[in-house]
Amino acid sequence: MRIGIDARKLHDFGIGTYIRNLLRQLARLDHDTEFVLLCRHEDRQALASLGENFRTVPETAPNYSLAEQVKIPWALKREGVTLFHAPHYVLPRLVSCRSVVTIHDCIHLMFPQYLPNRLALAYARTSITMAARRANRVLTVSESSKRDILRFVDVPPGKIDVIYNAYDERFGVEPREEDVARVRERYQLHDEFVLYAGNVKPHKNLARLIEAFHIVRHRGLDHLKLVLIGDDISKYASLRRAVHRYQLHKYVRFLGYLPEETLAVMYRLAGVFVFPSLYEGFGLPPLEAMVSGTPVVTSNVSSLPEVAGNAALLVDPYDPEAIADGIYKVLADEALRCELRQKGLARAKQFSWEDSVRRVREIYGEVAEASGGRKGLQPQPPRPSNLQRP
Repeated sequence: MRIGIDARKLHDFGIGTYIRNLLRQLARLDHDTEFVLLCRHEDRQALASLGENFRTVPETAPNYSLAEQVKIPWALKREGVTLFHAPHYVLPRLVSCRSVVTIHDCIHLMFPQYLPNRLALAYARTSITMAARRANRVLTVSESSKRDILRFVDVPPGKIDVIYNAYDERFGVEPREEDVARVRERYQLHDEFVLYAGNVKPHKNLARLIEAFHIVRHRGLDHLKLVLIGDDISKYASLRRAVHRYQLHKYVRFLGYLPEETLAVMYRLAGVFVFPSLYEGFGLPPLEAMVSGTPVVTSNVSSLPEVAGNAALLVDPYDPEAIADGIYKVLADEALRCELRQKGLARAKQFSWEDSVRRVREIYGEVAEASGGRKGLQPQPPRPSNLQRP
């Protein structure tokens, strides 16, 4: 049995985190199966360190391109791959081996207004539909996301397996005092601050967060700062306009992308972590904040209540006043902050990459068993999830 995995999005937000932890745990769990990783040339050396049973194959085809529709199937055939895992919703039509696809969410179908044009919507709709129908199994990351897939694609519900994401283990480790001091000084974090981390795409709802921050400051917390960590802010002029509208230039900081080691310190320094997204397939940042001991305010829509359970303050993300109420309650009530910290730490521990990837590994075996490919990869009995539903 030879398993191919598309690792070209290794450094992306969200999907990149999924791929990195999938590969890291597979390397710990399985030393016998041969894995073929389709990756960017610059990632070959790092991925080769996973183990002798991991082999890297450079692939230059851009994501979401016509080239990948031909080059990925050809690479799989050339390398003798017998099972292919596509870790996002693109499963090229010409892939002839058995396949597993992970569809993290249906954001493009739920919010088509955020796509650049109708062609992009058609591509997303076609790709998701084709992947869900053609793959032998579909993985997704929440019950909410499963419902969305079933809403848009006519496939049997039993074909879709929900396997939760988890926090990167580095966020669960207390940083050294000198690292905390270095980050605080490097970014001049001497005042209490509200933190957001993630990308800055429109559905993340950051314009309303900025408005909510303005409301909170006018309720008497005028010492407060807002720190936004994410990708390139220059693409979204609306956020700069929101800062200008409320004259918050001195109080709102856009820090761009930060390495995970720095982000881990940021979570611990923040007074509250706020994640007012309109839609998430899973929503990793609130979980990362929870395991860091930071109280969380997040949305009461999509998968976020499923992930947060009763360990976060849930608010209406469409209402800036409601977001402001959540922020103010956490910062003004020490007892509530302590309660959310304790509940957050307990909730985060219910999610495990080891358990999740073990289940993915079992599904590889089940797909192989169905094809008669018993040699080299045996399915194992499923392990019950210890995650308590909210």
